[in-house]
Amino acid sequence: MNRERAQYDVLVVGGTGVDTVVRVDALPVPLADSVQVGPIEEWPGHTGANVALGTRALGLAVGLIDCIGDDWTGARVRELLAAGDVDFAPLISPAGTRRAVNLVDAGGRRMSFYDARDPDDLRMPRDFYLPRLRRSRHVHLSIMNFARFLFDDIDELGVPVSVDLHDWDGLADHHREFALRADLVFLSAAGAGDNTPALMREILREGRASTVVATAGASGSSVLTREGGSTPQHVPAVPPHAPVVDTNGAGDAYVSGFLYGRLTGREAQECGRLGAIAGAHACTAPAATDPISRESLVAACQIARLT
Repeated sequence: MNRERAQYDVLVVGGTGVDTVVRVDALPVPLADSVQVGPIEEWPGHTGANVALGTRALGLAVGLIDCIGDDWTGARVRELLAAGDVDFAPLISPAGTRRAVNLVDAGGRRMSFYDARDPDDLRMPRDFYLPRLRRSRHVHLSIMNFARFLFDDIDELGVPVSVDLHDWDGLADHHREFALRADLVFLSAAGAGDNTPALMREILREGRASTVVATAGASGSSVLTREGGSTPQHVPAVPPHAPVVDTNGAGDAYVSGFLYGRLTGREAQECGRLGAIAGAHACTAPAATDPISRESLVAACQIARLT
């Protein structure tokens, strides 16, 4: 198949839901019977929706498939993706639409309580997802349990696939198959800490990935490729253009910027710069509600090269 003529530049699988955002003075929250907070907000999104909306804002053709509920939270997800011009094809799950409660402090840091309501036996029918895989240049799998069952067909079709392991510590079994069967792996250094470089090398050594990326918030990110030696290359963080409001979705925005760079033929280090710019931009709006445009991203990357 000619991937250049595919329907989707990126097909995102899984990872939609609704966040309840509670703003607190500081984290951790003191133990108390009642804590006074500001207005509690509801934001549709989650990692898959954020990546889909971020890559679509960058001009890529994007599809998203997921299992959601026939409920009011699912309706919010549908509305969000329709407004962002993402081709969303949902399957109805009797378990309902996923939710999370995010505590966000005055500096924009967050603590998330994720509602993993999907039953273990939840699956996507093969005749539902396979035609969409065939029409995709790249697949981004959210680490939902049902998504792992697409790997064999992805391998057979030869479609490049990326995953975001979030704060994987290198030990939890749930993440390992995703880590070892993807071509491009993202993770947060918050999970593995000082062991992050060793974990990146392990993923390259034991899996099929050609590139592993570790994000570390304001400390920047690191990129390790098969051709680039054994030491991850540091990519500096980019100062946000406005005050930080919320770090929810910053990692997803980084993934979006990186994928845009990769799909437009850029080297890994420049992809990392694009990711850093997109991630910083996401922090200036609540719940990643203002994804950066392609024009702004490319202009900011050009400025970064000159400084």
